[in-house]
Amino acid sequence: MLPFTSLLIANRGEIACRIARTARRLGLRTVAVYSDADAHARHVSACDVAIGIGGRTPAESYLRADAIIGAARRSGAQAIHPGYGFLSENAAFAHLCQREGFIFVGPPAEAIRAMGSKSAAKTLMERAGVPLTPGYHGDSQDADLLRAEADRLGYPVLIKASAGGGGRGMRRVESAAEFAAALASCRREAGASFGDERVLVEKYLLRPRHIEIQVFADAHGHCLYLGERDCSVQRRHQKVLEEAPAPGMTAARRAAMGAAAVAAARAAGYVGAGTVEFIVAPGGEFYFMEMNTRLQVEHPVTEMITGLDLVEWQLRVAAGEPLPLTQEQVVLNGHALEARIYAEDPARDFLPSIGRLEYLATPPAADDVRIDTGIAQGDRISPYYDSMLAKLIVWGSDREQALQRMLAALDQYRIVGVANNVAFLQRLVAASAFARADLDTSLIEREHAALFPDPQPPPRDAWLAAAAAILCRMRGSPGNSPWAARDGWRLGARAQRELVLRAGGATEPVGVRYLESGWLLRIGEADVAAGCEPHADSATEFTLTLDGRRDRLTAVQAGGRVHIFMRGVRMVFEHVDPLAATPSIAAGGSGLRAPMPGRVIVLAATPGIEVAKGAALLVMEAMKIEHTITAPSAGVLRSFRVAAGEQVAEGTELVEFVPAQEN
Repeated sequence: MLPFTSLLIANRGEIACRIARTARRLGLRTVAVYSDADAHARHVSACDVAIGIGGRTPAESYLRADAIIGAARRSGAQAIHPGYGFLSENAAFAHLCQREGFIFVGPPAEAIRAMGSKSAAKTLMERAGVPLTPGYHGDSQDADLLRAEADRLGYPVLIKASAGGGGRGMRRVESAAEFAAALASCRREAGASFGDERVLVEKYLLRPRHIEIQVFADAHGHCLYLGERDCSVQRRHQKVLEEAPAPGMTAARRAAMGAAAVAAARAAGYVGAGTVEFIVAPGGEFYFMEMNTRLQVEHPVTEMITGLDLVEWQLRVAAGEPLPLTQEQVVLNGHALEARIYAEDPARDFLPSIGRLEYLATPPAADDVRIDTGIAQGDRISPYYDSMLAKLIVWGSDREQALQRMLAALDQYRIVGVANNVAFLQRLVAASAFARADLDTSLIEREHAALFPDPQPPPRDAWLAAAAAILCRMRGSPGNSPWAARDGWRLGARAQRELVLRAGGATEPVGVRYLESGWLLRIGEADVAAGCEPHADSATEFTLTLDGRRDRLTAVQAGGRVHIFMRGVRMVFEHVDPLAATPSIAAGGSGLRAPMPGRVIVLAATPGIEVAKGAALLVMEAMKIEHTITAPSAGVLRSFRVAAGEQVAEGTELVEFVPAQEN
């Protein structure tokens, strides 16, 4: 029996839902907090009580320690779980919870403080005998000193936010000429995300792997590790795919890394769940990167191969109970993969996407397929928070089976309404380098040609599927009246028509002849007998027949477009209405517009001067990430249409830019 009966979850989204699931299973009353932007979010309804904390941005809501404590008092909560991100690694917040009489489900404030500064943590690890990556981990933040240390280490180097995590405030620097701009960007992003602009500089190891060890400690002096996770596959220094155990990991190396991780936790006086992250050189040498004093986003893969509930362990350790297992009792079984589903456009440098989720379908949950999410169909993805929609986790008896299950599960994932990375993840999991476990943090860059193929016109059957789906929807249900039927019947002969579809920059007329059952569709000179029958229990699922072959088809019509999911193909078609008025082309083509809502951080160029193609013009911040708007070609920046600090809407003209040939 836990000594507390009510738990406030100081977070949002999928992690809040995931914590609530375990808490309620243990009989705890759960309390959610929500910002103004999250009033109707899924985590609100997942808890027994929900209390608004105002604001829309993190700084106005989830980062306000006073608002969280106030909500805990109002709700009668006795314990507070911070989840990950936001205040989870804030030593002052942990101390405040304890001072105000709440049980903090996390490590002691002193341990968070010890590991919260990456530079201080490196010093502590050095004393504990944990191997470190070569770099500058001192206290000085003088820009000239940091630049000199980078020069000493030799490029490339990595600038990292001292209080950071999740890839925020991190930049790879290839040369001395890039250092100043990268340092400024890191400091801004670190300040915005963590309220701390301090950084450190480390040598960037070429083709390293990112392997982390899950540790757990209790207040009785026990500490153990629960295997490792390979998190090498990253974009923008943020993890995309994680797996456990790490491919190629030997028992001896696991024991050595586990012992180093436990030594790190003991050196920090750690209690609770934590993750010790290592960078691993191609030769197998490993170096301490940082310790995350919280539950990690990727903890489900550890749960899948150990059969343990790490949130339950957190709650029990916070209640003063000893760890339920010894190191010798920890057993790893099978292989697990986690794919992070993001609202982002991989083809546009993973630019986050916002909008309404018009349609969402996921693979069915099972013992070997798990989905952790905080969103549902109809939700609106806002610009205020991280763009992760869900985590898809699969288990297999070995890595090969896990890969196959992941591919099958991704094929069943359907999202309409926001750009997303599901198709990219399919290509990534199927990529030969990933399949053979040739892993390192530059895998996405190495496999760029396969992962970012040139746009191709849709295959013929996709055009036919789109046409059939549109016709099936137009046909409707005739009921008992012949006048309600839209089956193409005409006196003396069947009707004929033409559908004009557009996709991937191509336009295709599809001829339609109505048959007694179905249609004869023509593309070019070829006729195809087609039929399409809707499923009785779904408005989006159909059985498509093309020349006798039957396929399951998902067709979602939204915003004048039809989204087709069939045979692993995901295509968007526009039904061109020949009677519709042609929209006029908006003026102002010389301006660069905001790709999404955000805040202008820096005006990086001087109006009136010539700039080269790719030169930075201004920097925006959206969804906790900085985005640099660059010159599309050589030309002249005439003027800025916005000011630093200004909040702008998607499509706002940012600059007046004149290409060189127009000067």
